[in-house]
Amino acid sequence: MSNRSGELVIGGSVSRIASELRRGEYFAGLFILGCVSGLTSRIIQSVNRLGWADALFSTFEISLIIWISCIAGIFLIRRDRTIGVSSLELGLGAGFVALVILPVGPLSWIAVTGLSLYILVSTDVPTSRRGAFILLATTVPMLWSRMLFHFFANLILGMDASLISWLLGTHRTGTLVEFADSSGQLVIMTGCSSLANVSLAFLCWITVSQLVDHKKTVHDFFWCLLACVSVVAVNVTRISILGLSQWHYATFHGRWGDAVANIIILSLIVGISVLGVRRELFQRI
Repeated sequence: MSNRSGELVIGGSVSRIASELRRGEYFAGLFILGCVSGLTSRIIQSVNRLGWADALFSTFEISLIIWISCIAGIFLIRRDRTIGVSSLELGLGAGFVALVILPVGPLSWIAVTGLSLYILVSTDVPTSRRGAFILLATTVPMLWSRMLFHFFANLILGMDASLISWLLGTHRTGTLVEFADSSGQLVIMTGCSSLANVSLAFLCWITVSQLVDHKKTVHDFFWCLLACVSVVAVNVTRISILGLSQWHYATFHGRWGDAVANIIILSLIVGISVLGVRRELFQRI
């Protein structure tokens, strides 16, 4: 009897606490755990592969866009001042924590995906929906585009190789492209794929447009497509320069060359996204 009474007291306390919780703070806390776990997994991998100095220089191989998108999504979700969390959402939170408690990247981003979808279908609070949309888009470069690449790597790299061989005017065999001076062959590796940058362009557009509460128009597809095409053009041009000769490859291939290319790509992605939402942005300014 006493055990039963204790269970009722504990259950009543949990229900009371849940009924007093702010939904924004509750879900923001869960997303913080999920993003930290997912990013920590990538940080550990980067440090193990590059060492602390090079990993830090490359922001742990995590784009600045991803860092900002995680913060922006959580910020918007936290703005929900609605009081009360249901028992279903408490259970959902427990399951979420179970998935992200260890820094296993794929599990963390799967959990973030599921929680984002739940918020999108269960709430009509605009800021929560916008934040969930950003965090859902963040999982694309962090998980789903990588899974897509895993299954279609040869096709995706082959498309990059075709564009590069066309620019160089040389022969291509699979992912091997002949140097312009016929001094050897350039191998298009996983890290050279344009897919990662395309997913970042998509994420940047979603983040910027949701942050300023951009009203959808028929021109949105054009701006998003322009950002994606621009990063493919920069990536393919960069690799084509490496493919001019062995000297060009030795001179421009490395962390400094990659840093310059990444800065150009980042500038284009952000610049085009800002142009696409300039009306709402200037109204806020």
